[in-house]
Amino acid sequence: MILLACIWGASFLSTAVILREVGYLTAVALRLSGAVVVLWAYVAWRGLPVPRSPRVWGAFLVMGVLNNALPFTLITWGQLHIPSGLTGILNASTAVFGVVVAAIVFADERLRPRKLIGVALGFAGAATAIGVGALREVNLTSLAQLALIGSSLCYAFAGAWGRAKLSGLQPQVAAAGMLTGAAIVMAPYAIWAEGVPSLDYSLQVWSALLYLSVLATAAAYLLYYRVLAMAGSGNLLLVTLMVAPIAILLGAVVLGEALPPRAYVGFALLAAGLLVIDGRILRVFRNRV
Repeated sequence: MILLACIWGASFLSTAVILREVGYLTAVALRLSGAVVVLWAYVAWRGLPVPRSPRVWGAFLVMGVLNNALPFTLITWGQLHIPSGLTGILNASTAVFGVVVAAIVFADERLRPRKLIGVALGFAGAATAIGVGALREVNLTSLAQLALIGSSLCYAFAGAWGRAKLSGLQPQVAAAGMLTGAAIVMAPYAIWAEGVPSLDYSLQVWSALLYLSVLATAAAYLLYYRVLAMAGSGNLLLVTLMVAPIAILLGAVVLGEALPPRAYVGFALLAAGLLVIDGRILRVFRNRV
């Protein structure tokens, strides 16, 4: 879990470095394309069965747009206008939106009082991190922050779609399939909007691209499902909490970012909301009392 949180936490720093020389759409397309190659190589090495049904590949396409193409684009564009640390904080709202969407879509995921309290805290945290002033005025900073909230919504709907349509597949195959669907959408669009990439990037940017594609996307998905099998979905919720502090620390140390106090207050509220949704700390407290 710590390793996964570190990998994802550093992805925001890598994105900030990449955006110095690469268009945001091209950055997303390169990230997806590299991850596709790595994951299909892993699937072939393991000899995992590859689905042939057009229905499954259609589900991969939808999943790729919801879970990768749209959120990656929104996050990457957002980082053009807001610090990477704040991006990590707002990304933590993903789990909160996931609980809400699951409650709407699935009968067995109802919002009981504990989850309602956690969701309320999570929304309060996101609103605090963004700032009331940003919600009243429309500018690039406020739009970038709302784009991060939009990416969290995309992840939430993707989770519901994946449970409904892809639950019977090997997770590694599902990851490779959805990234393929995302790359099919993003690569042509990036070339149309930003032109054919020159690939004449600095060593620092190439290193960041390789990190983002190979480690923060392909390897992170494999590690994600490994943690899921070992520790369960409840513990994966806590990974979201661990990502933001790492993103904040790296942004401050490497990029010299300074976040406003409200960002830290917002993250504290988000963290409290996720811990309430998780429920284990409350159970420990009740048992001790």
